[in-house]
Amino acid sequence: MSDGPLSGVRIIDLTTVVVGPICTRTLADYGADVVKIEAPGGDLLRTMAQGSRNPGMSGKFINFNRNKRSIVLDFKKPAALEAVHRLIGGADVFVSNVRPEGLARAGLDYASLAPRNPRLIHCSILAFGRGGRYYNRPAYDPIVQSLSGVAGTLARATGEPRFVPMVMSDHTSGLIAAQCIGFALYRREKTGRGEAIDVPMLENMASFVSSEHMGAMTFDPPVGPSGDGRLLSPDYRPLPTRDGYITVGPNTNPQAFAFFDAIGRPELKTDPRFDTPGHRTVNAAAYFEVRKEGLAQKTTAEWLEIFDKLDVPAARYNSIDDLLSDPHLADVGFFQPEDHPSEGRIRRTRRANIFSGGERQHERHAPRLGENTREILKEAGYGEADIDGMLASGAAR
Repeated sequence: MSDGPLSGVRIIDLTTVVVGPICTRTLADYGADVVKIEAPGGDLLRTMAQGSRNPGMSGKFINFNRNKRSIVLDFKKPAALEAVHRLIGGADVFVSNVRPEGLARAGLDYASLAPRNPRLIHCSILAFGRGGRYYNRPAYDPIVQSLSGVAGTLARATGEPRFVPMVMSDHTSGLIAAQCIGFALYRREKTGRGEAIDVPMLENMASFVSSEHMGAMTFDPPVGPSGDGRLLSPDYRPLPTRDGYITVGPNTNPQAFAFFDAIGRPELKTDPRFDTPGHRTVNAAAYFEVRKEGLAQKTTAEWLEIFDKLDVPAARYNSIDDLLSDPHLADVGFFQPEDHPSEGRIRRTRRANIFSGGERQHERHAPRLGENTREILKEAGYGEADIDGMLASGAAR
């Protein structure tokens, strides 16, 4: 039984806010030793997010930075930059969401680092891919949601462009970056060589939207308009019951026909608009209207009991706060208590995925700014006098 599938992998993490930290948190959760390098002011997420007990330790920062160690290095000081190079020289993976020009100025681009560490996996999470006119522009999640068509899908569904009220582009791109790092580590096992990876947020989110909504525009010339009519319907949402909301998903014929029986509309089983999955897709607006009218007849609890017996996919609607009391999440121990050394009692979410070969056993709390600076510099080969000098000069903290 290992200490997680990435046990023994050392990650140097030069990322901030969400897109990079969700990538490196994923790697850390599954056993990697993640060394988070922060500037003297710390990751912006330490203070930008709402909710904290102590300065620099927001709830959001805690959620995105568990199982990591923090070292503070001031890149303006040559000794600090040399320490960064030394750390990367002994690492398996270097991850950053710094703009490429900034990395190159510090000698942290792949071409500069590979000669010193030919086994290095160098992952750059970019806003925009190389070769395009947006390359090297600054961007955050809403910029990418706007450009990639995410806000456009909401415009089609609701009548006005809006952002998904989560930093979805950051989450999605960060998880894709973690996936790509896993691919590169596997290839390195076969070849012995590292490589550079670019993970551009715009292209990844444009792929996400296009795969879902190009539809008939896939063909040249198009055989119809873009957009999945089911997903863009204003009734593609939790629907009202007599006392609340419910979500149903009767997609196969057995599910749809059982649903029609349950709402007292058995004749719809032979209605040419609804008698096959394809017909229900083409007539999605009408199908959703049938669902909406039928579900208003009973309470949420009544419907859940009926649909459970009929094996029709259905679920109650959870608010954000309801997640904390969801019975299934309680069964699997999704929210776990933790006693943080500076923040006191907190909740953390457990890893969602399970590996039979072993899980990370040694959990780390989200680090205070620079909490592990001295120990990390020692591991990099610095003596006590050198470390004291770096701390005294402000190169490290």
